Amino acid sequence: MSPVPMGPASPFVSDVPAAQALAAWRESRAAAGCPARVDAVRVPVGQAVGRVTAEPVWAARSSPAFDSAGMDGIAVRAAGTVGAAETTPVLLGAEDFEVVDTGDPLPAGYDAVVMREHVHHTGDGRAELRAAVPPYQHVRSIGEDISAAELLLPEGHRLRPVDVAACAAAGATELAVRRAPVVVIVPTGDEIRPIGAELGPGDILDTNSMMLAAQAREAGGDARVTDIVPDDPAAITAVLCAAAAEADLVLLVAGSSAGRDDYTARVVAAAGSVAVHGVAVRPGHPVVLGTVEATPVVGVPGYPVSAALTFDIFAAPVLAELEGAAPRERPSTTARLARKLPSVVGMDDWVRVRLGRVRDQIVATPLPRGAGVLTSLVLADGLLVVPSGVEGQHAGADVRVELLRGLGEIGRTIVAIGSHDLVLDLAASALRAADPLITLASSNVGSLGGLVALRDGLCHVAGSHLLDPSTGEYTLPYVDKLLGDADIAVIRLVHRDQGLIVAPGNPLGLTEVGDLTRPGLHYVNRQRGAGTRALLDHELTRRGIDATEILGYSREEHTHLAVAAAVAAGRADAGMGILAAARAFGLDFVAVAQEPYDLVLRTDTWSDELLAPLWALLERADFRAGVEALGGYSCTETGRRIR
Repeated sequence: MSPVPMGPASPFVSDVPAAQALAAWRESRAAAGCPARVDAVRVPVGQAVGRVTAEPVWAARSSPAFDSAGMDGIAVRAAGTVGAAETTPVLLGAEDFEVVDTGDPLPAGYDAVVMREHVHHTGDGRAELRAAVPPYQHVRSIGEDISAAELLLPEGHRLRPVDVAACAAAGATELAVRRAPVVVIVPTGDEIRPIGAELGPGDILDTNSMMLAAQAREAGGDARVTDIVPDDPAAITAVLCAAAAEADLVLLVAGSSAGRDDYTARVVAAAGSVAVHGVAVRPGHPVVLGTVEATPVVGVPGYPVSAALTFDIFAAPVLAELEGAAPRERPSTTARLARKLPSVVGMDDWVRVRLGRVRDQIVATPLPRGAGVLTSLVLADGLLVVPSGVEGQHAGADVRVELLRGLGEIGRTIVAIGSHDLVLDLAASALRAADPLITLASSNVGSLGGLVALRDGLCHVAGSHLLDPSTGEYTLPYVDKLLGDADIAVIRLVHRDQGLIVAPGNPLGLTEVGDLTRPGLHYVNRQRGAGTRALLDHELTRRGIDATEILGYSREEHTHLAVAAAVAAGRADAGMGILAAARAFGLDFVAVAQEPYDLVLRTDTWSDELLAPLWALLERADFRAGVEALGGYSCTETGRRIR
């Protein structure tokens, strides 16, 4: 496939399939004369770990280099022990054995070793044996480990600690390895500021460069970061050309899309050539792949998740090629999807997921998918790809997941799905502090979604605070309705204050839910199935208010903190949520109700070893004090089983 021609003023972003984009870029690199491999260098064997062999490693000597004792004991002639038994011991004179330690050369004329524990020395200096030994018992023969002239390692092998030890044993003092490819990262943008700088309105910290540099080093590269370059095509071009002159790969960060200040594609096209601008992957769609001065260049999108995944998909394979090594691959597993996963047809959709083992199967719960949600990668246990031709996946579907965490750790994860609450975050931190092997992974899909996930065997516990308007009860009527005859336990986590989250000082003077119908007031709601939304709907019904009278009723957020953030940013005047979320953003709060928040689980898992630390945590006085310090919580019933 030929490179895609790009004029310097072209804002076009295409949708090239990922495999086709990689092939086009590879052809472009070859046409530009980009080196296929970085240079070979010779380094002391002890400094070669992590590097890739540039030539085969042949053993210069055998290991061991002589027949040696494999145990502490005595060296003997096997023929001299024939007939030895418990009832007919053989006595060896001092001239018929020699004392040896492990690793000693086997004395001339001897062909076996008897362990010290199996030898009885008599007072006159003889050795009594009560069992015959075969020839070469407990003897390490010359070349048993490595034989001289043997191929020890092939070219293209990434060296591990055990490899360099074997090389040293085979006589190597230096190894020919590929030098670390130089990766130069060029951050751009008028709004980008260095880590530690004071931020003004609209300023963004340059976390992408730090992350990409760490990824490059982890992949075996020598990472270097330039100063931040402003949105000036001439300045970007100058830094890009200087970087290409010293680098084996350049990562030009931000400016890869088609906005007014997105110059990456134009600059790369003017200074070299662009193979592809826009790949059918999400996140990371506007990536630029090209060359400048015989150096590969990646125009990395500015959103952090896009940047991280762009490195994995495009930069890491190039670094492996430059070193002549196989690309590093993560292990994978099959998991059941905890909830429906919509996807855009026409793009490979890289989805971050949390994983846990529930009833002997791995369960995958999708995390927030925004390209700017860096914490979705922080929390992720795995990545799944929804192929471009698939319009999402249904809940319960089997999916292939690339693992970011070991299966052993995943097996020690408590999977909580349901309503969002800050107490679960506090519990996750406390559990991990007490035992680094325990993880509490909570996913926010609303109370109703949590109960459905529990019904379908997709979580250990479901967080719920659903109000049944007809009875005034919380959670239990929905448990009966959704879980039927299943044997269910319900544990009280907390009571908490729910109300209207409003701007500091409550400038609109809101006093109750009925005020939400005021003309011009903008509301932000919770998603369908959330207990907070059910509470709002109940309060509206009590007052005879039609939800359509509220401006913004259809605008949804999935957590209390997201609601508070919307109010803090001025995007909404009010939203229903918990007091702790309002406090977290320095907002005011108009109380509406105090409600219970419960954990629902199957009774047969109540005594599971995995869940025991959670129940113990709920009894701790320091944990309860920490919960109440958040504001708006009561722990008077925390840990009590109400069913």
